[in-house]
Amino acid sequence: MLPFLHRMKKIIITIDGWSSCGKSTLAKQLAKSLGYVYIDSGAMYRAITLYFLRNHIDWTDVKEVNGALNNILLHFEFNPKSQQSEIFLNDENVEYVIRDLVVAEKVSDVAAIKEVREFAVAQQQKMGEQKGIVMDGRDIGTTVFPNAELKIFMTADSAIRVERRFKELYEKNPNITIEEVKANLELRDYIDSHREISPLRKADDAFVLDNTNLTMSEQFEIVFLRVAKVLL
Repeated sequence: MLPFLHRMKKIIITIDGWSSCGKSTLAKQLAKSLGYVYIDSGAMYRAITLYFLRNHIDWTDVKEVNGALNNILLHFEFNPKSQQSEIFLNDENVEYVIRDLVVAEKVSDVAAIKEVREFAVAQQQKMGEQKGIVMDGRDIGTTVFPNAELKIFMTADSAIRVERRFKELYEKNPNITIEEVKANLELRDYIDSHREISPLRKADDAFVLDNTNLTMSEQFEIVFLRVAKVLL
């Protein structure tokens, strides 16, 4: 955290965009630099999906979904070893389990359910009451925090996104193919942008960041200048 920032007003920063654009990476960088809390909304939906899969929940049954949601407790804890916030599902650290392709293949379906979104959004808005947070997802700037002081919408060329996602998953599963990753990404993009409840779209007042040809340090510098303008 930069020393002068603790004297500044606290704001809410939202980062929305397509899958595998590096939203979480940027959000974590910003949170660390600003001394803010990072909330990974995607991890919340993944954790809910993991619970549904583990407990064989029929997510087409509203009654069953509501019953399952009543048994889900989510919270984040800072891990000093990894230097990041990690998600807990009913007191179990599931930060790495939720990154499996099995969860990735179903998370967009689960996240499209009205009751699931209402459950997650209510928790997210409660987390943001004190401000001083960075949250990334699909509908943070449009639905969760429509009055956020800074909104960012991330995008990148689809081929680049597939390559990034493949490299990430290959480290954990060498048997995965780039065709599987491409199909999963295309499906998630379609579901995210066509769902009836809070579809993925750019907020009218969001700053668009296309990082197809940007390094992580370059994109961070661009966004941090935007943050400074809001804070100063």
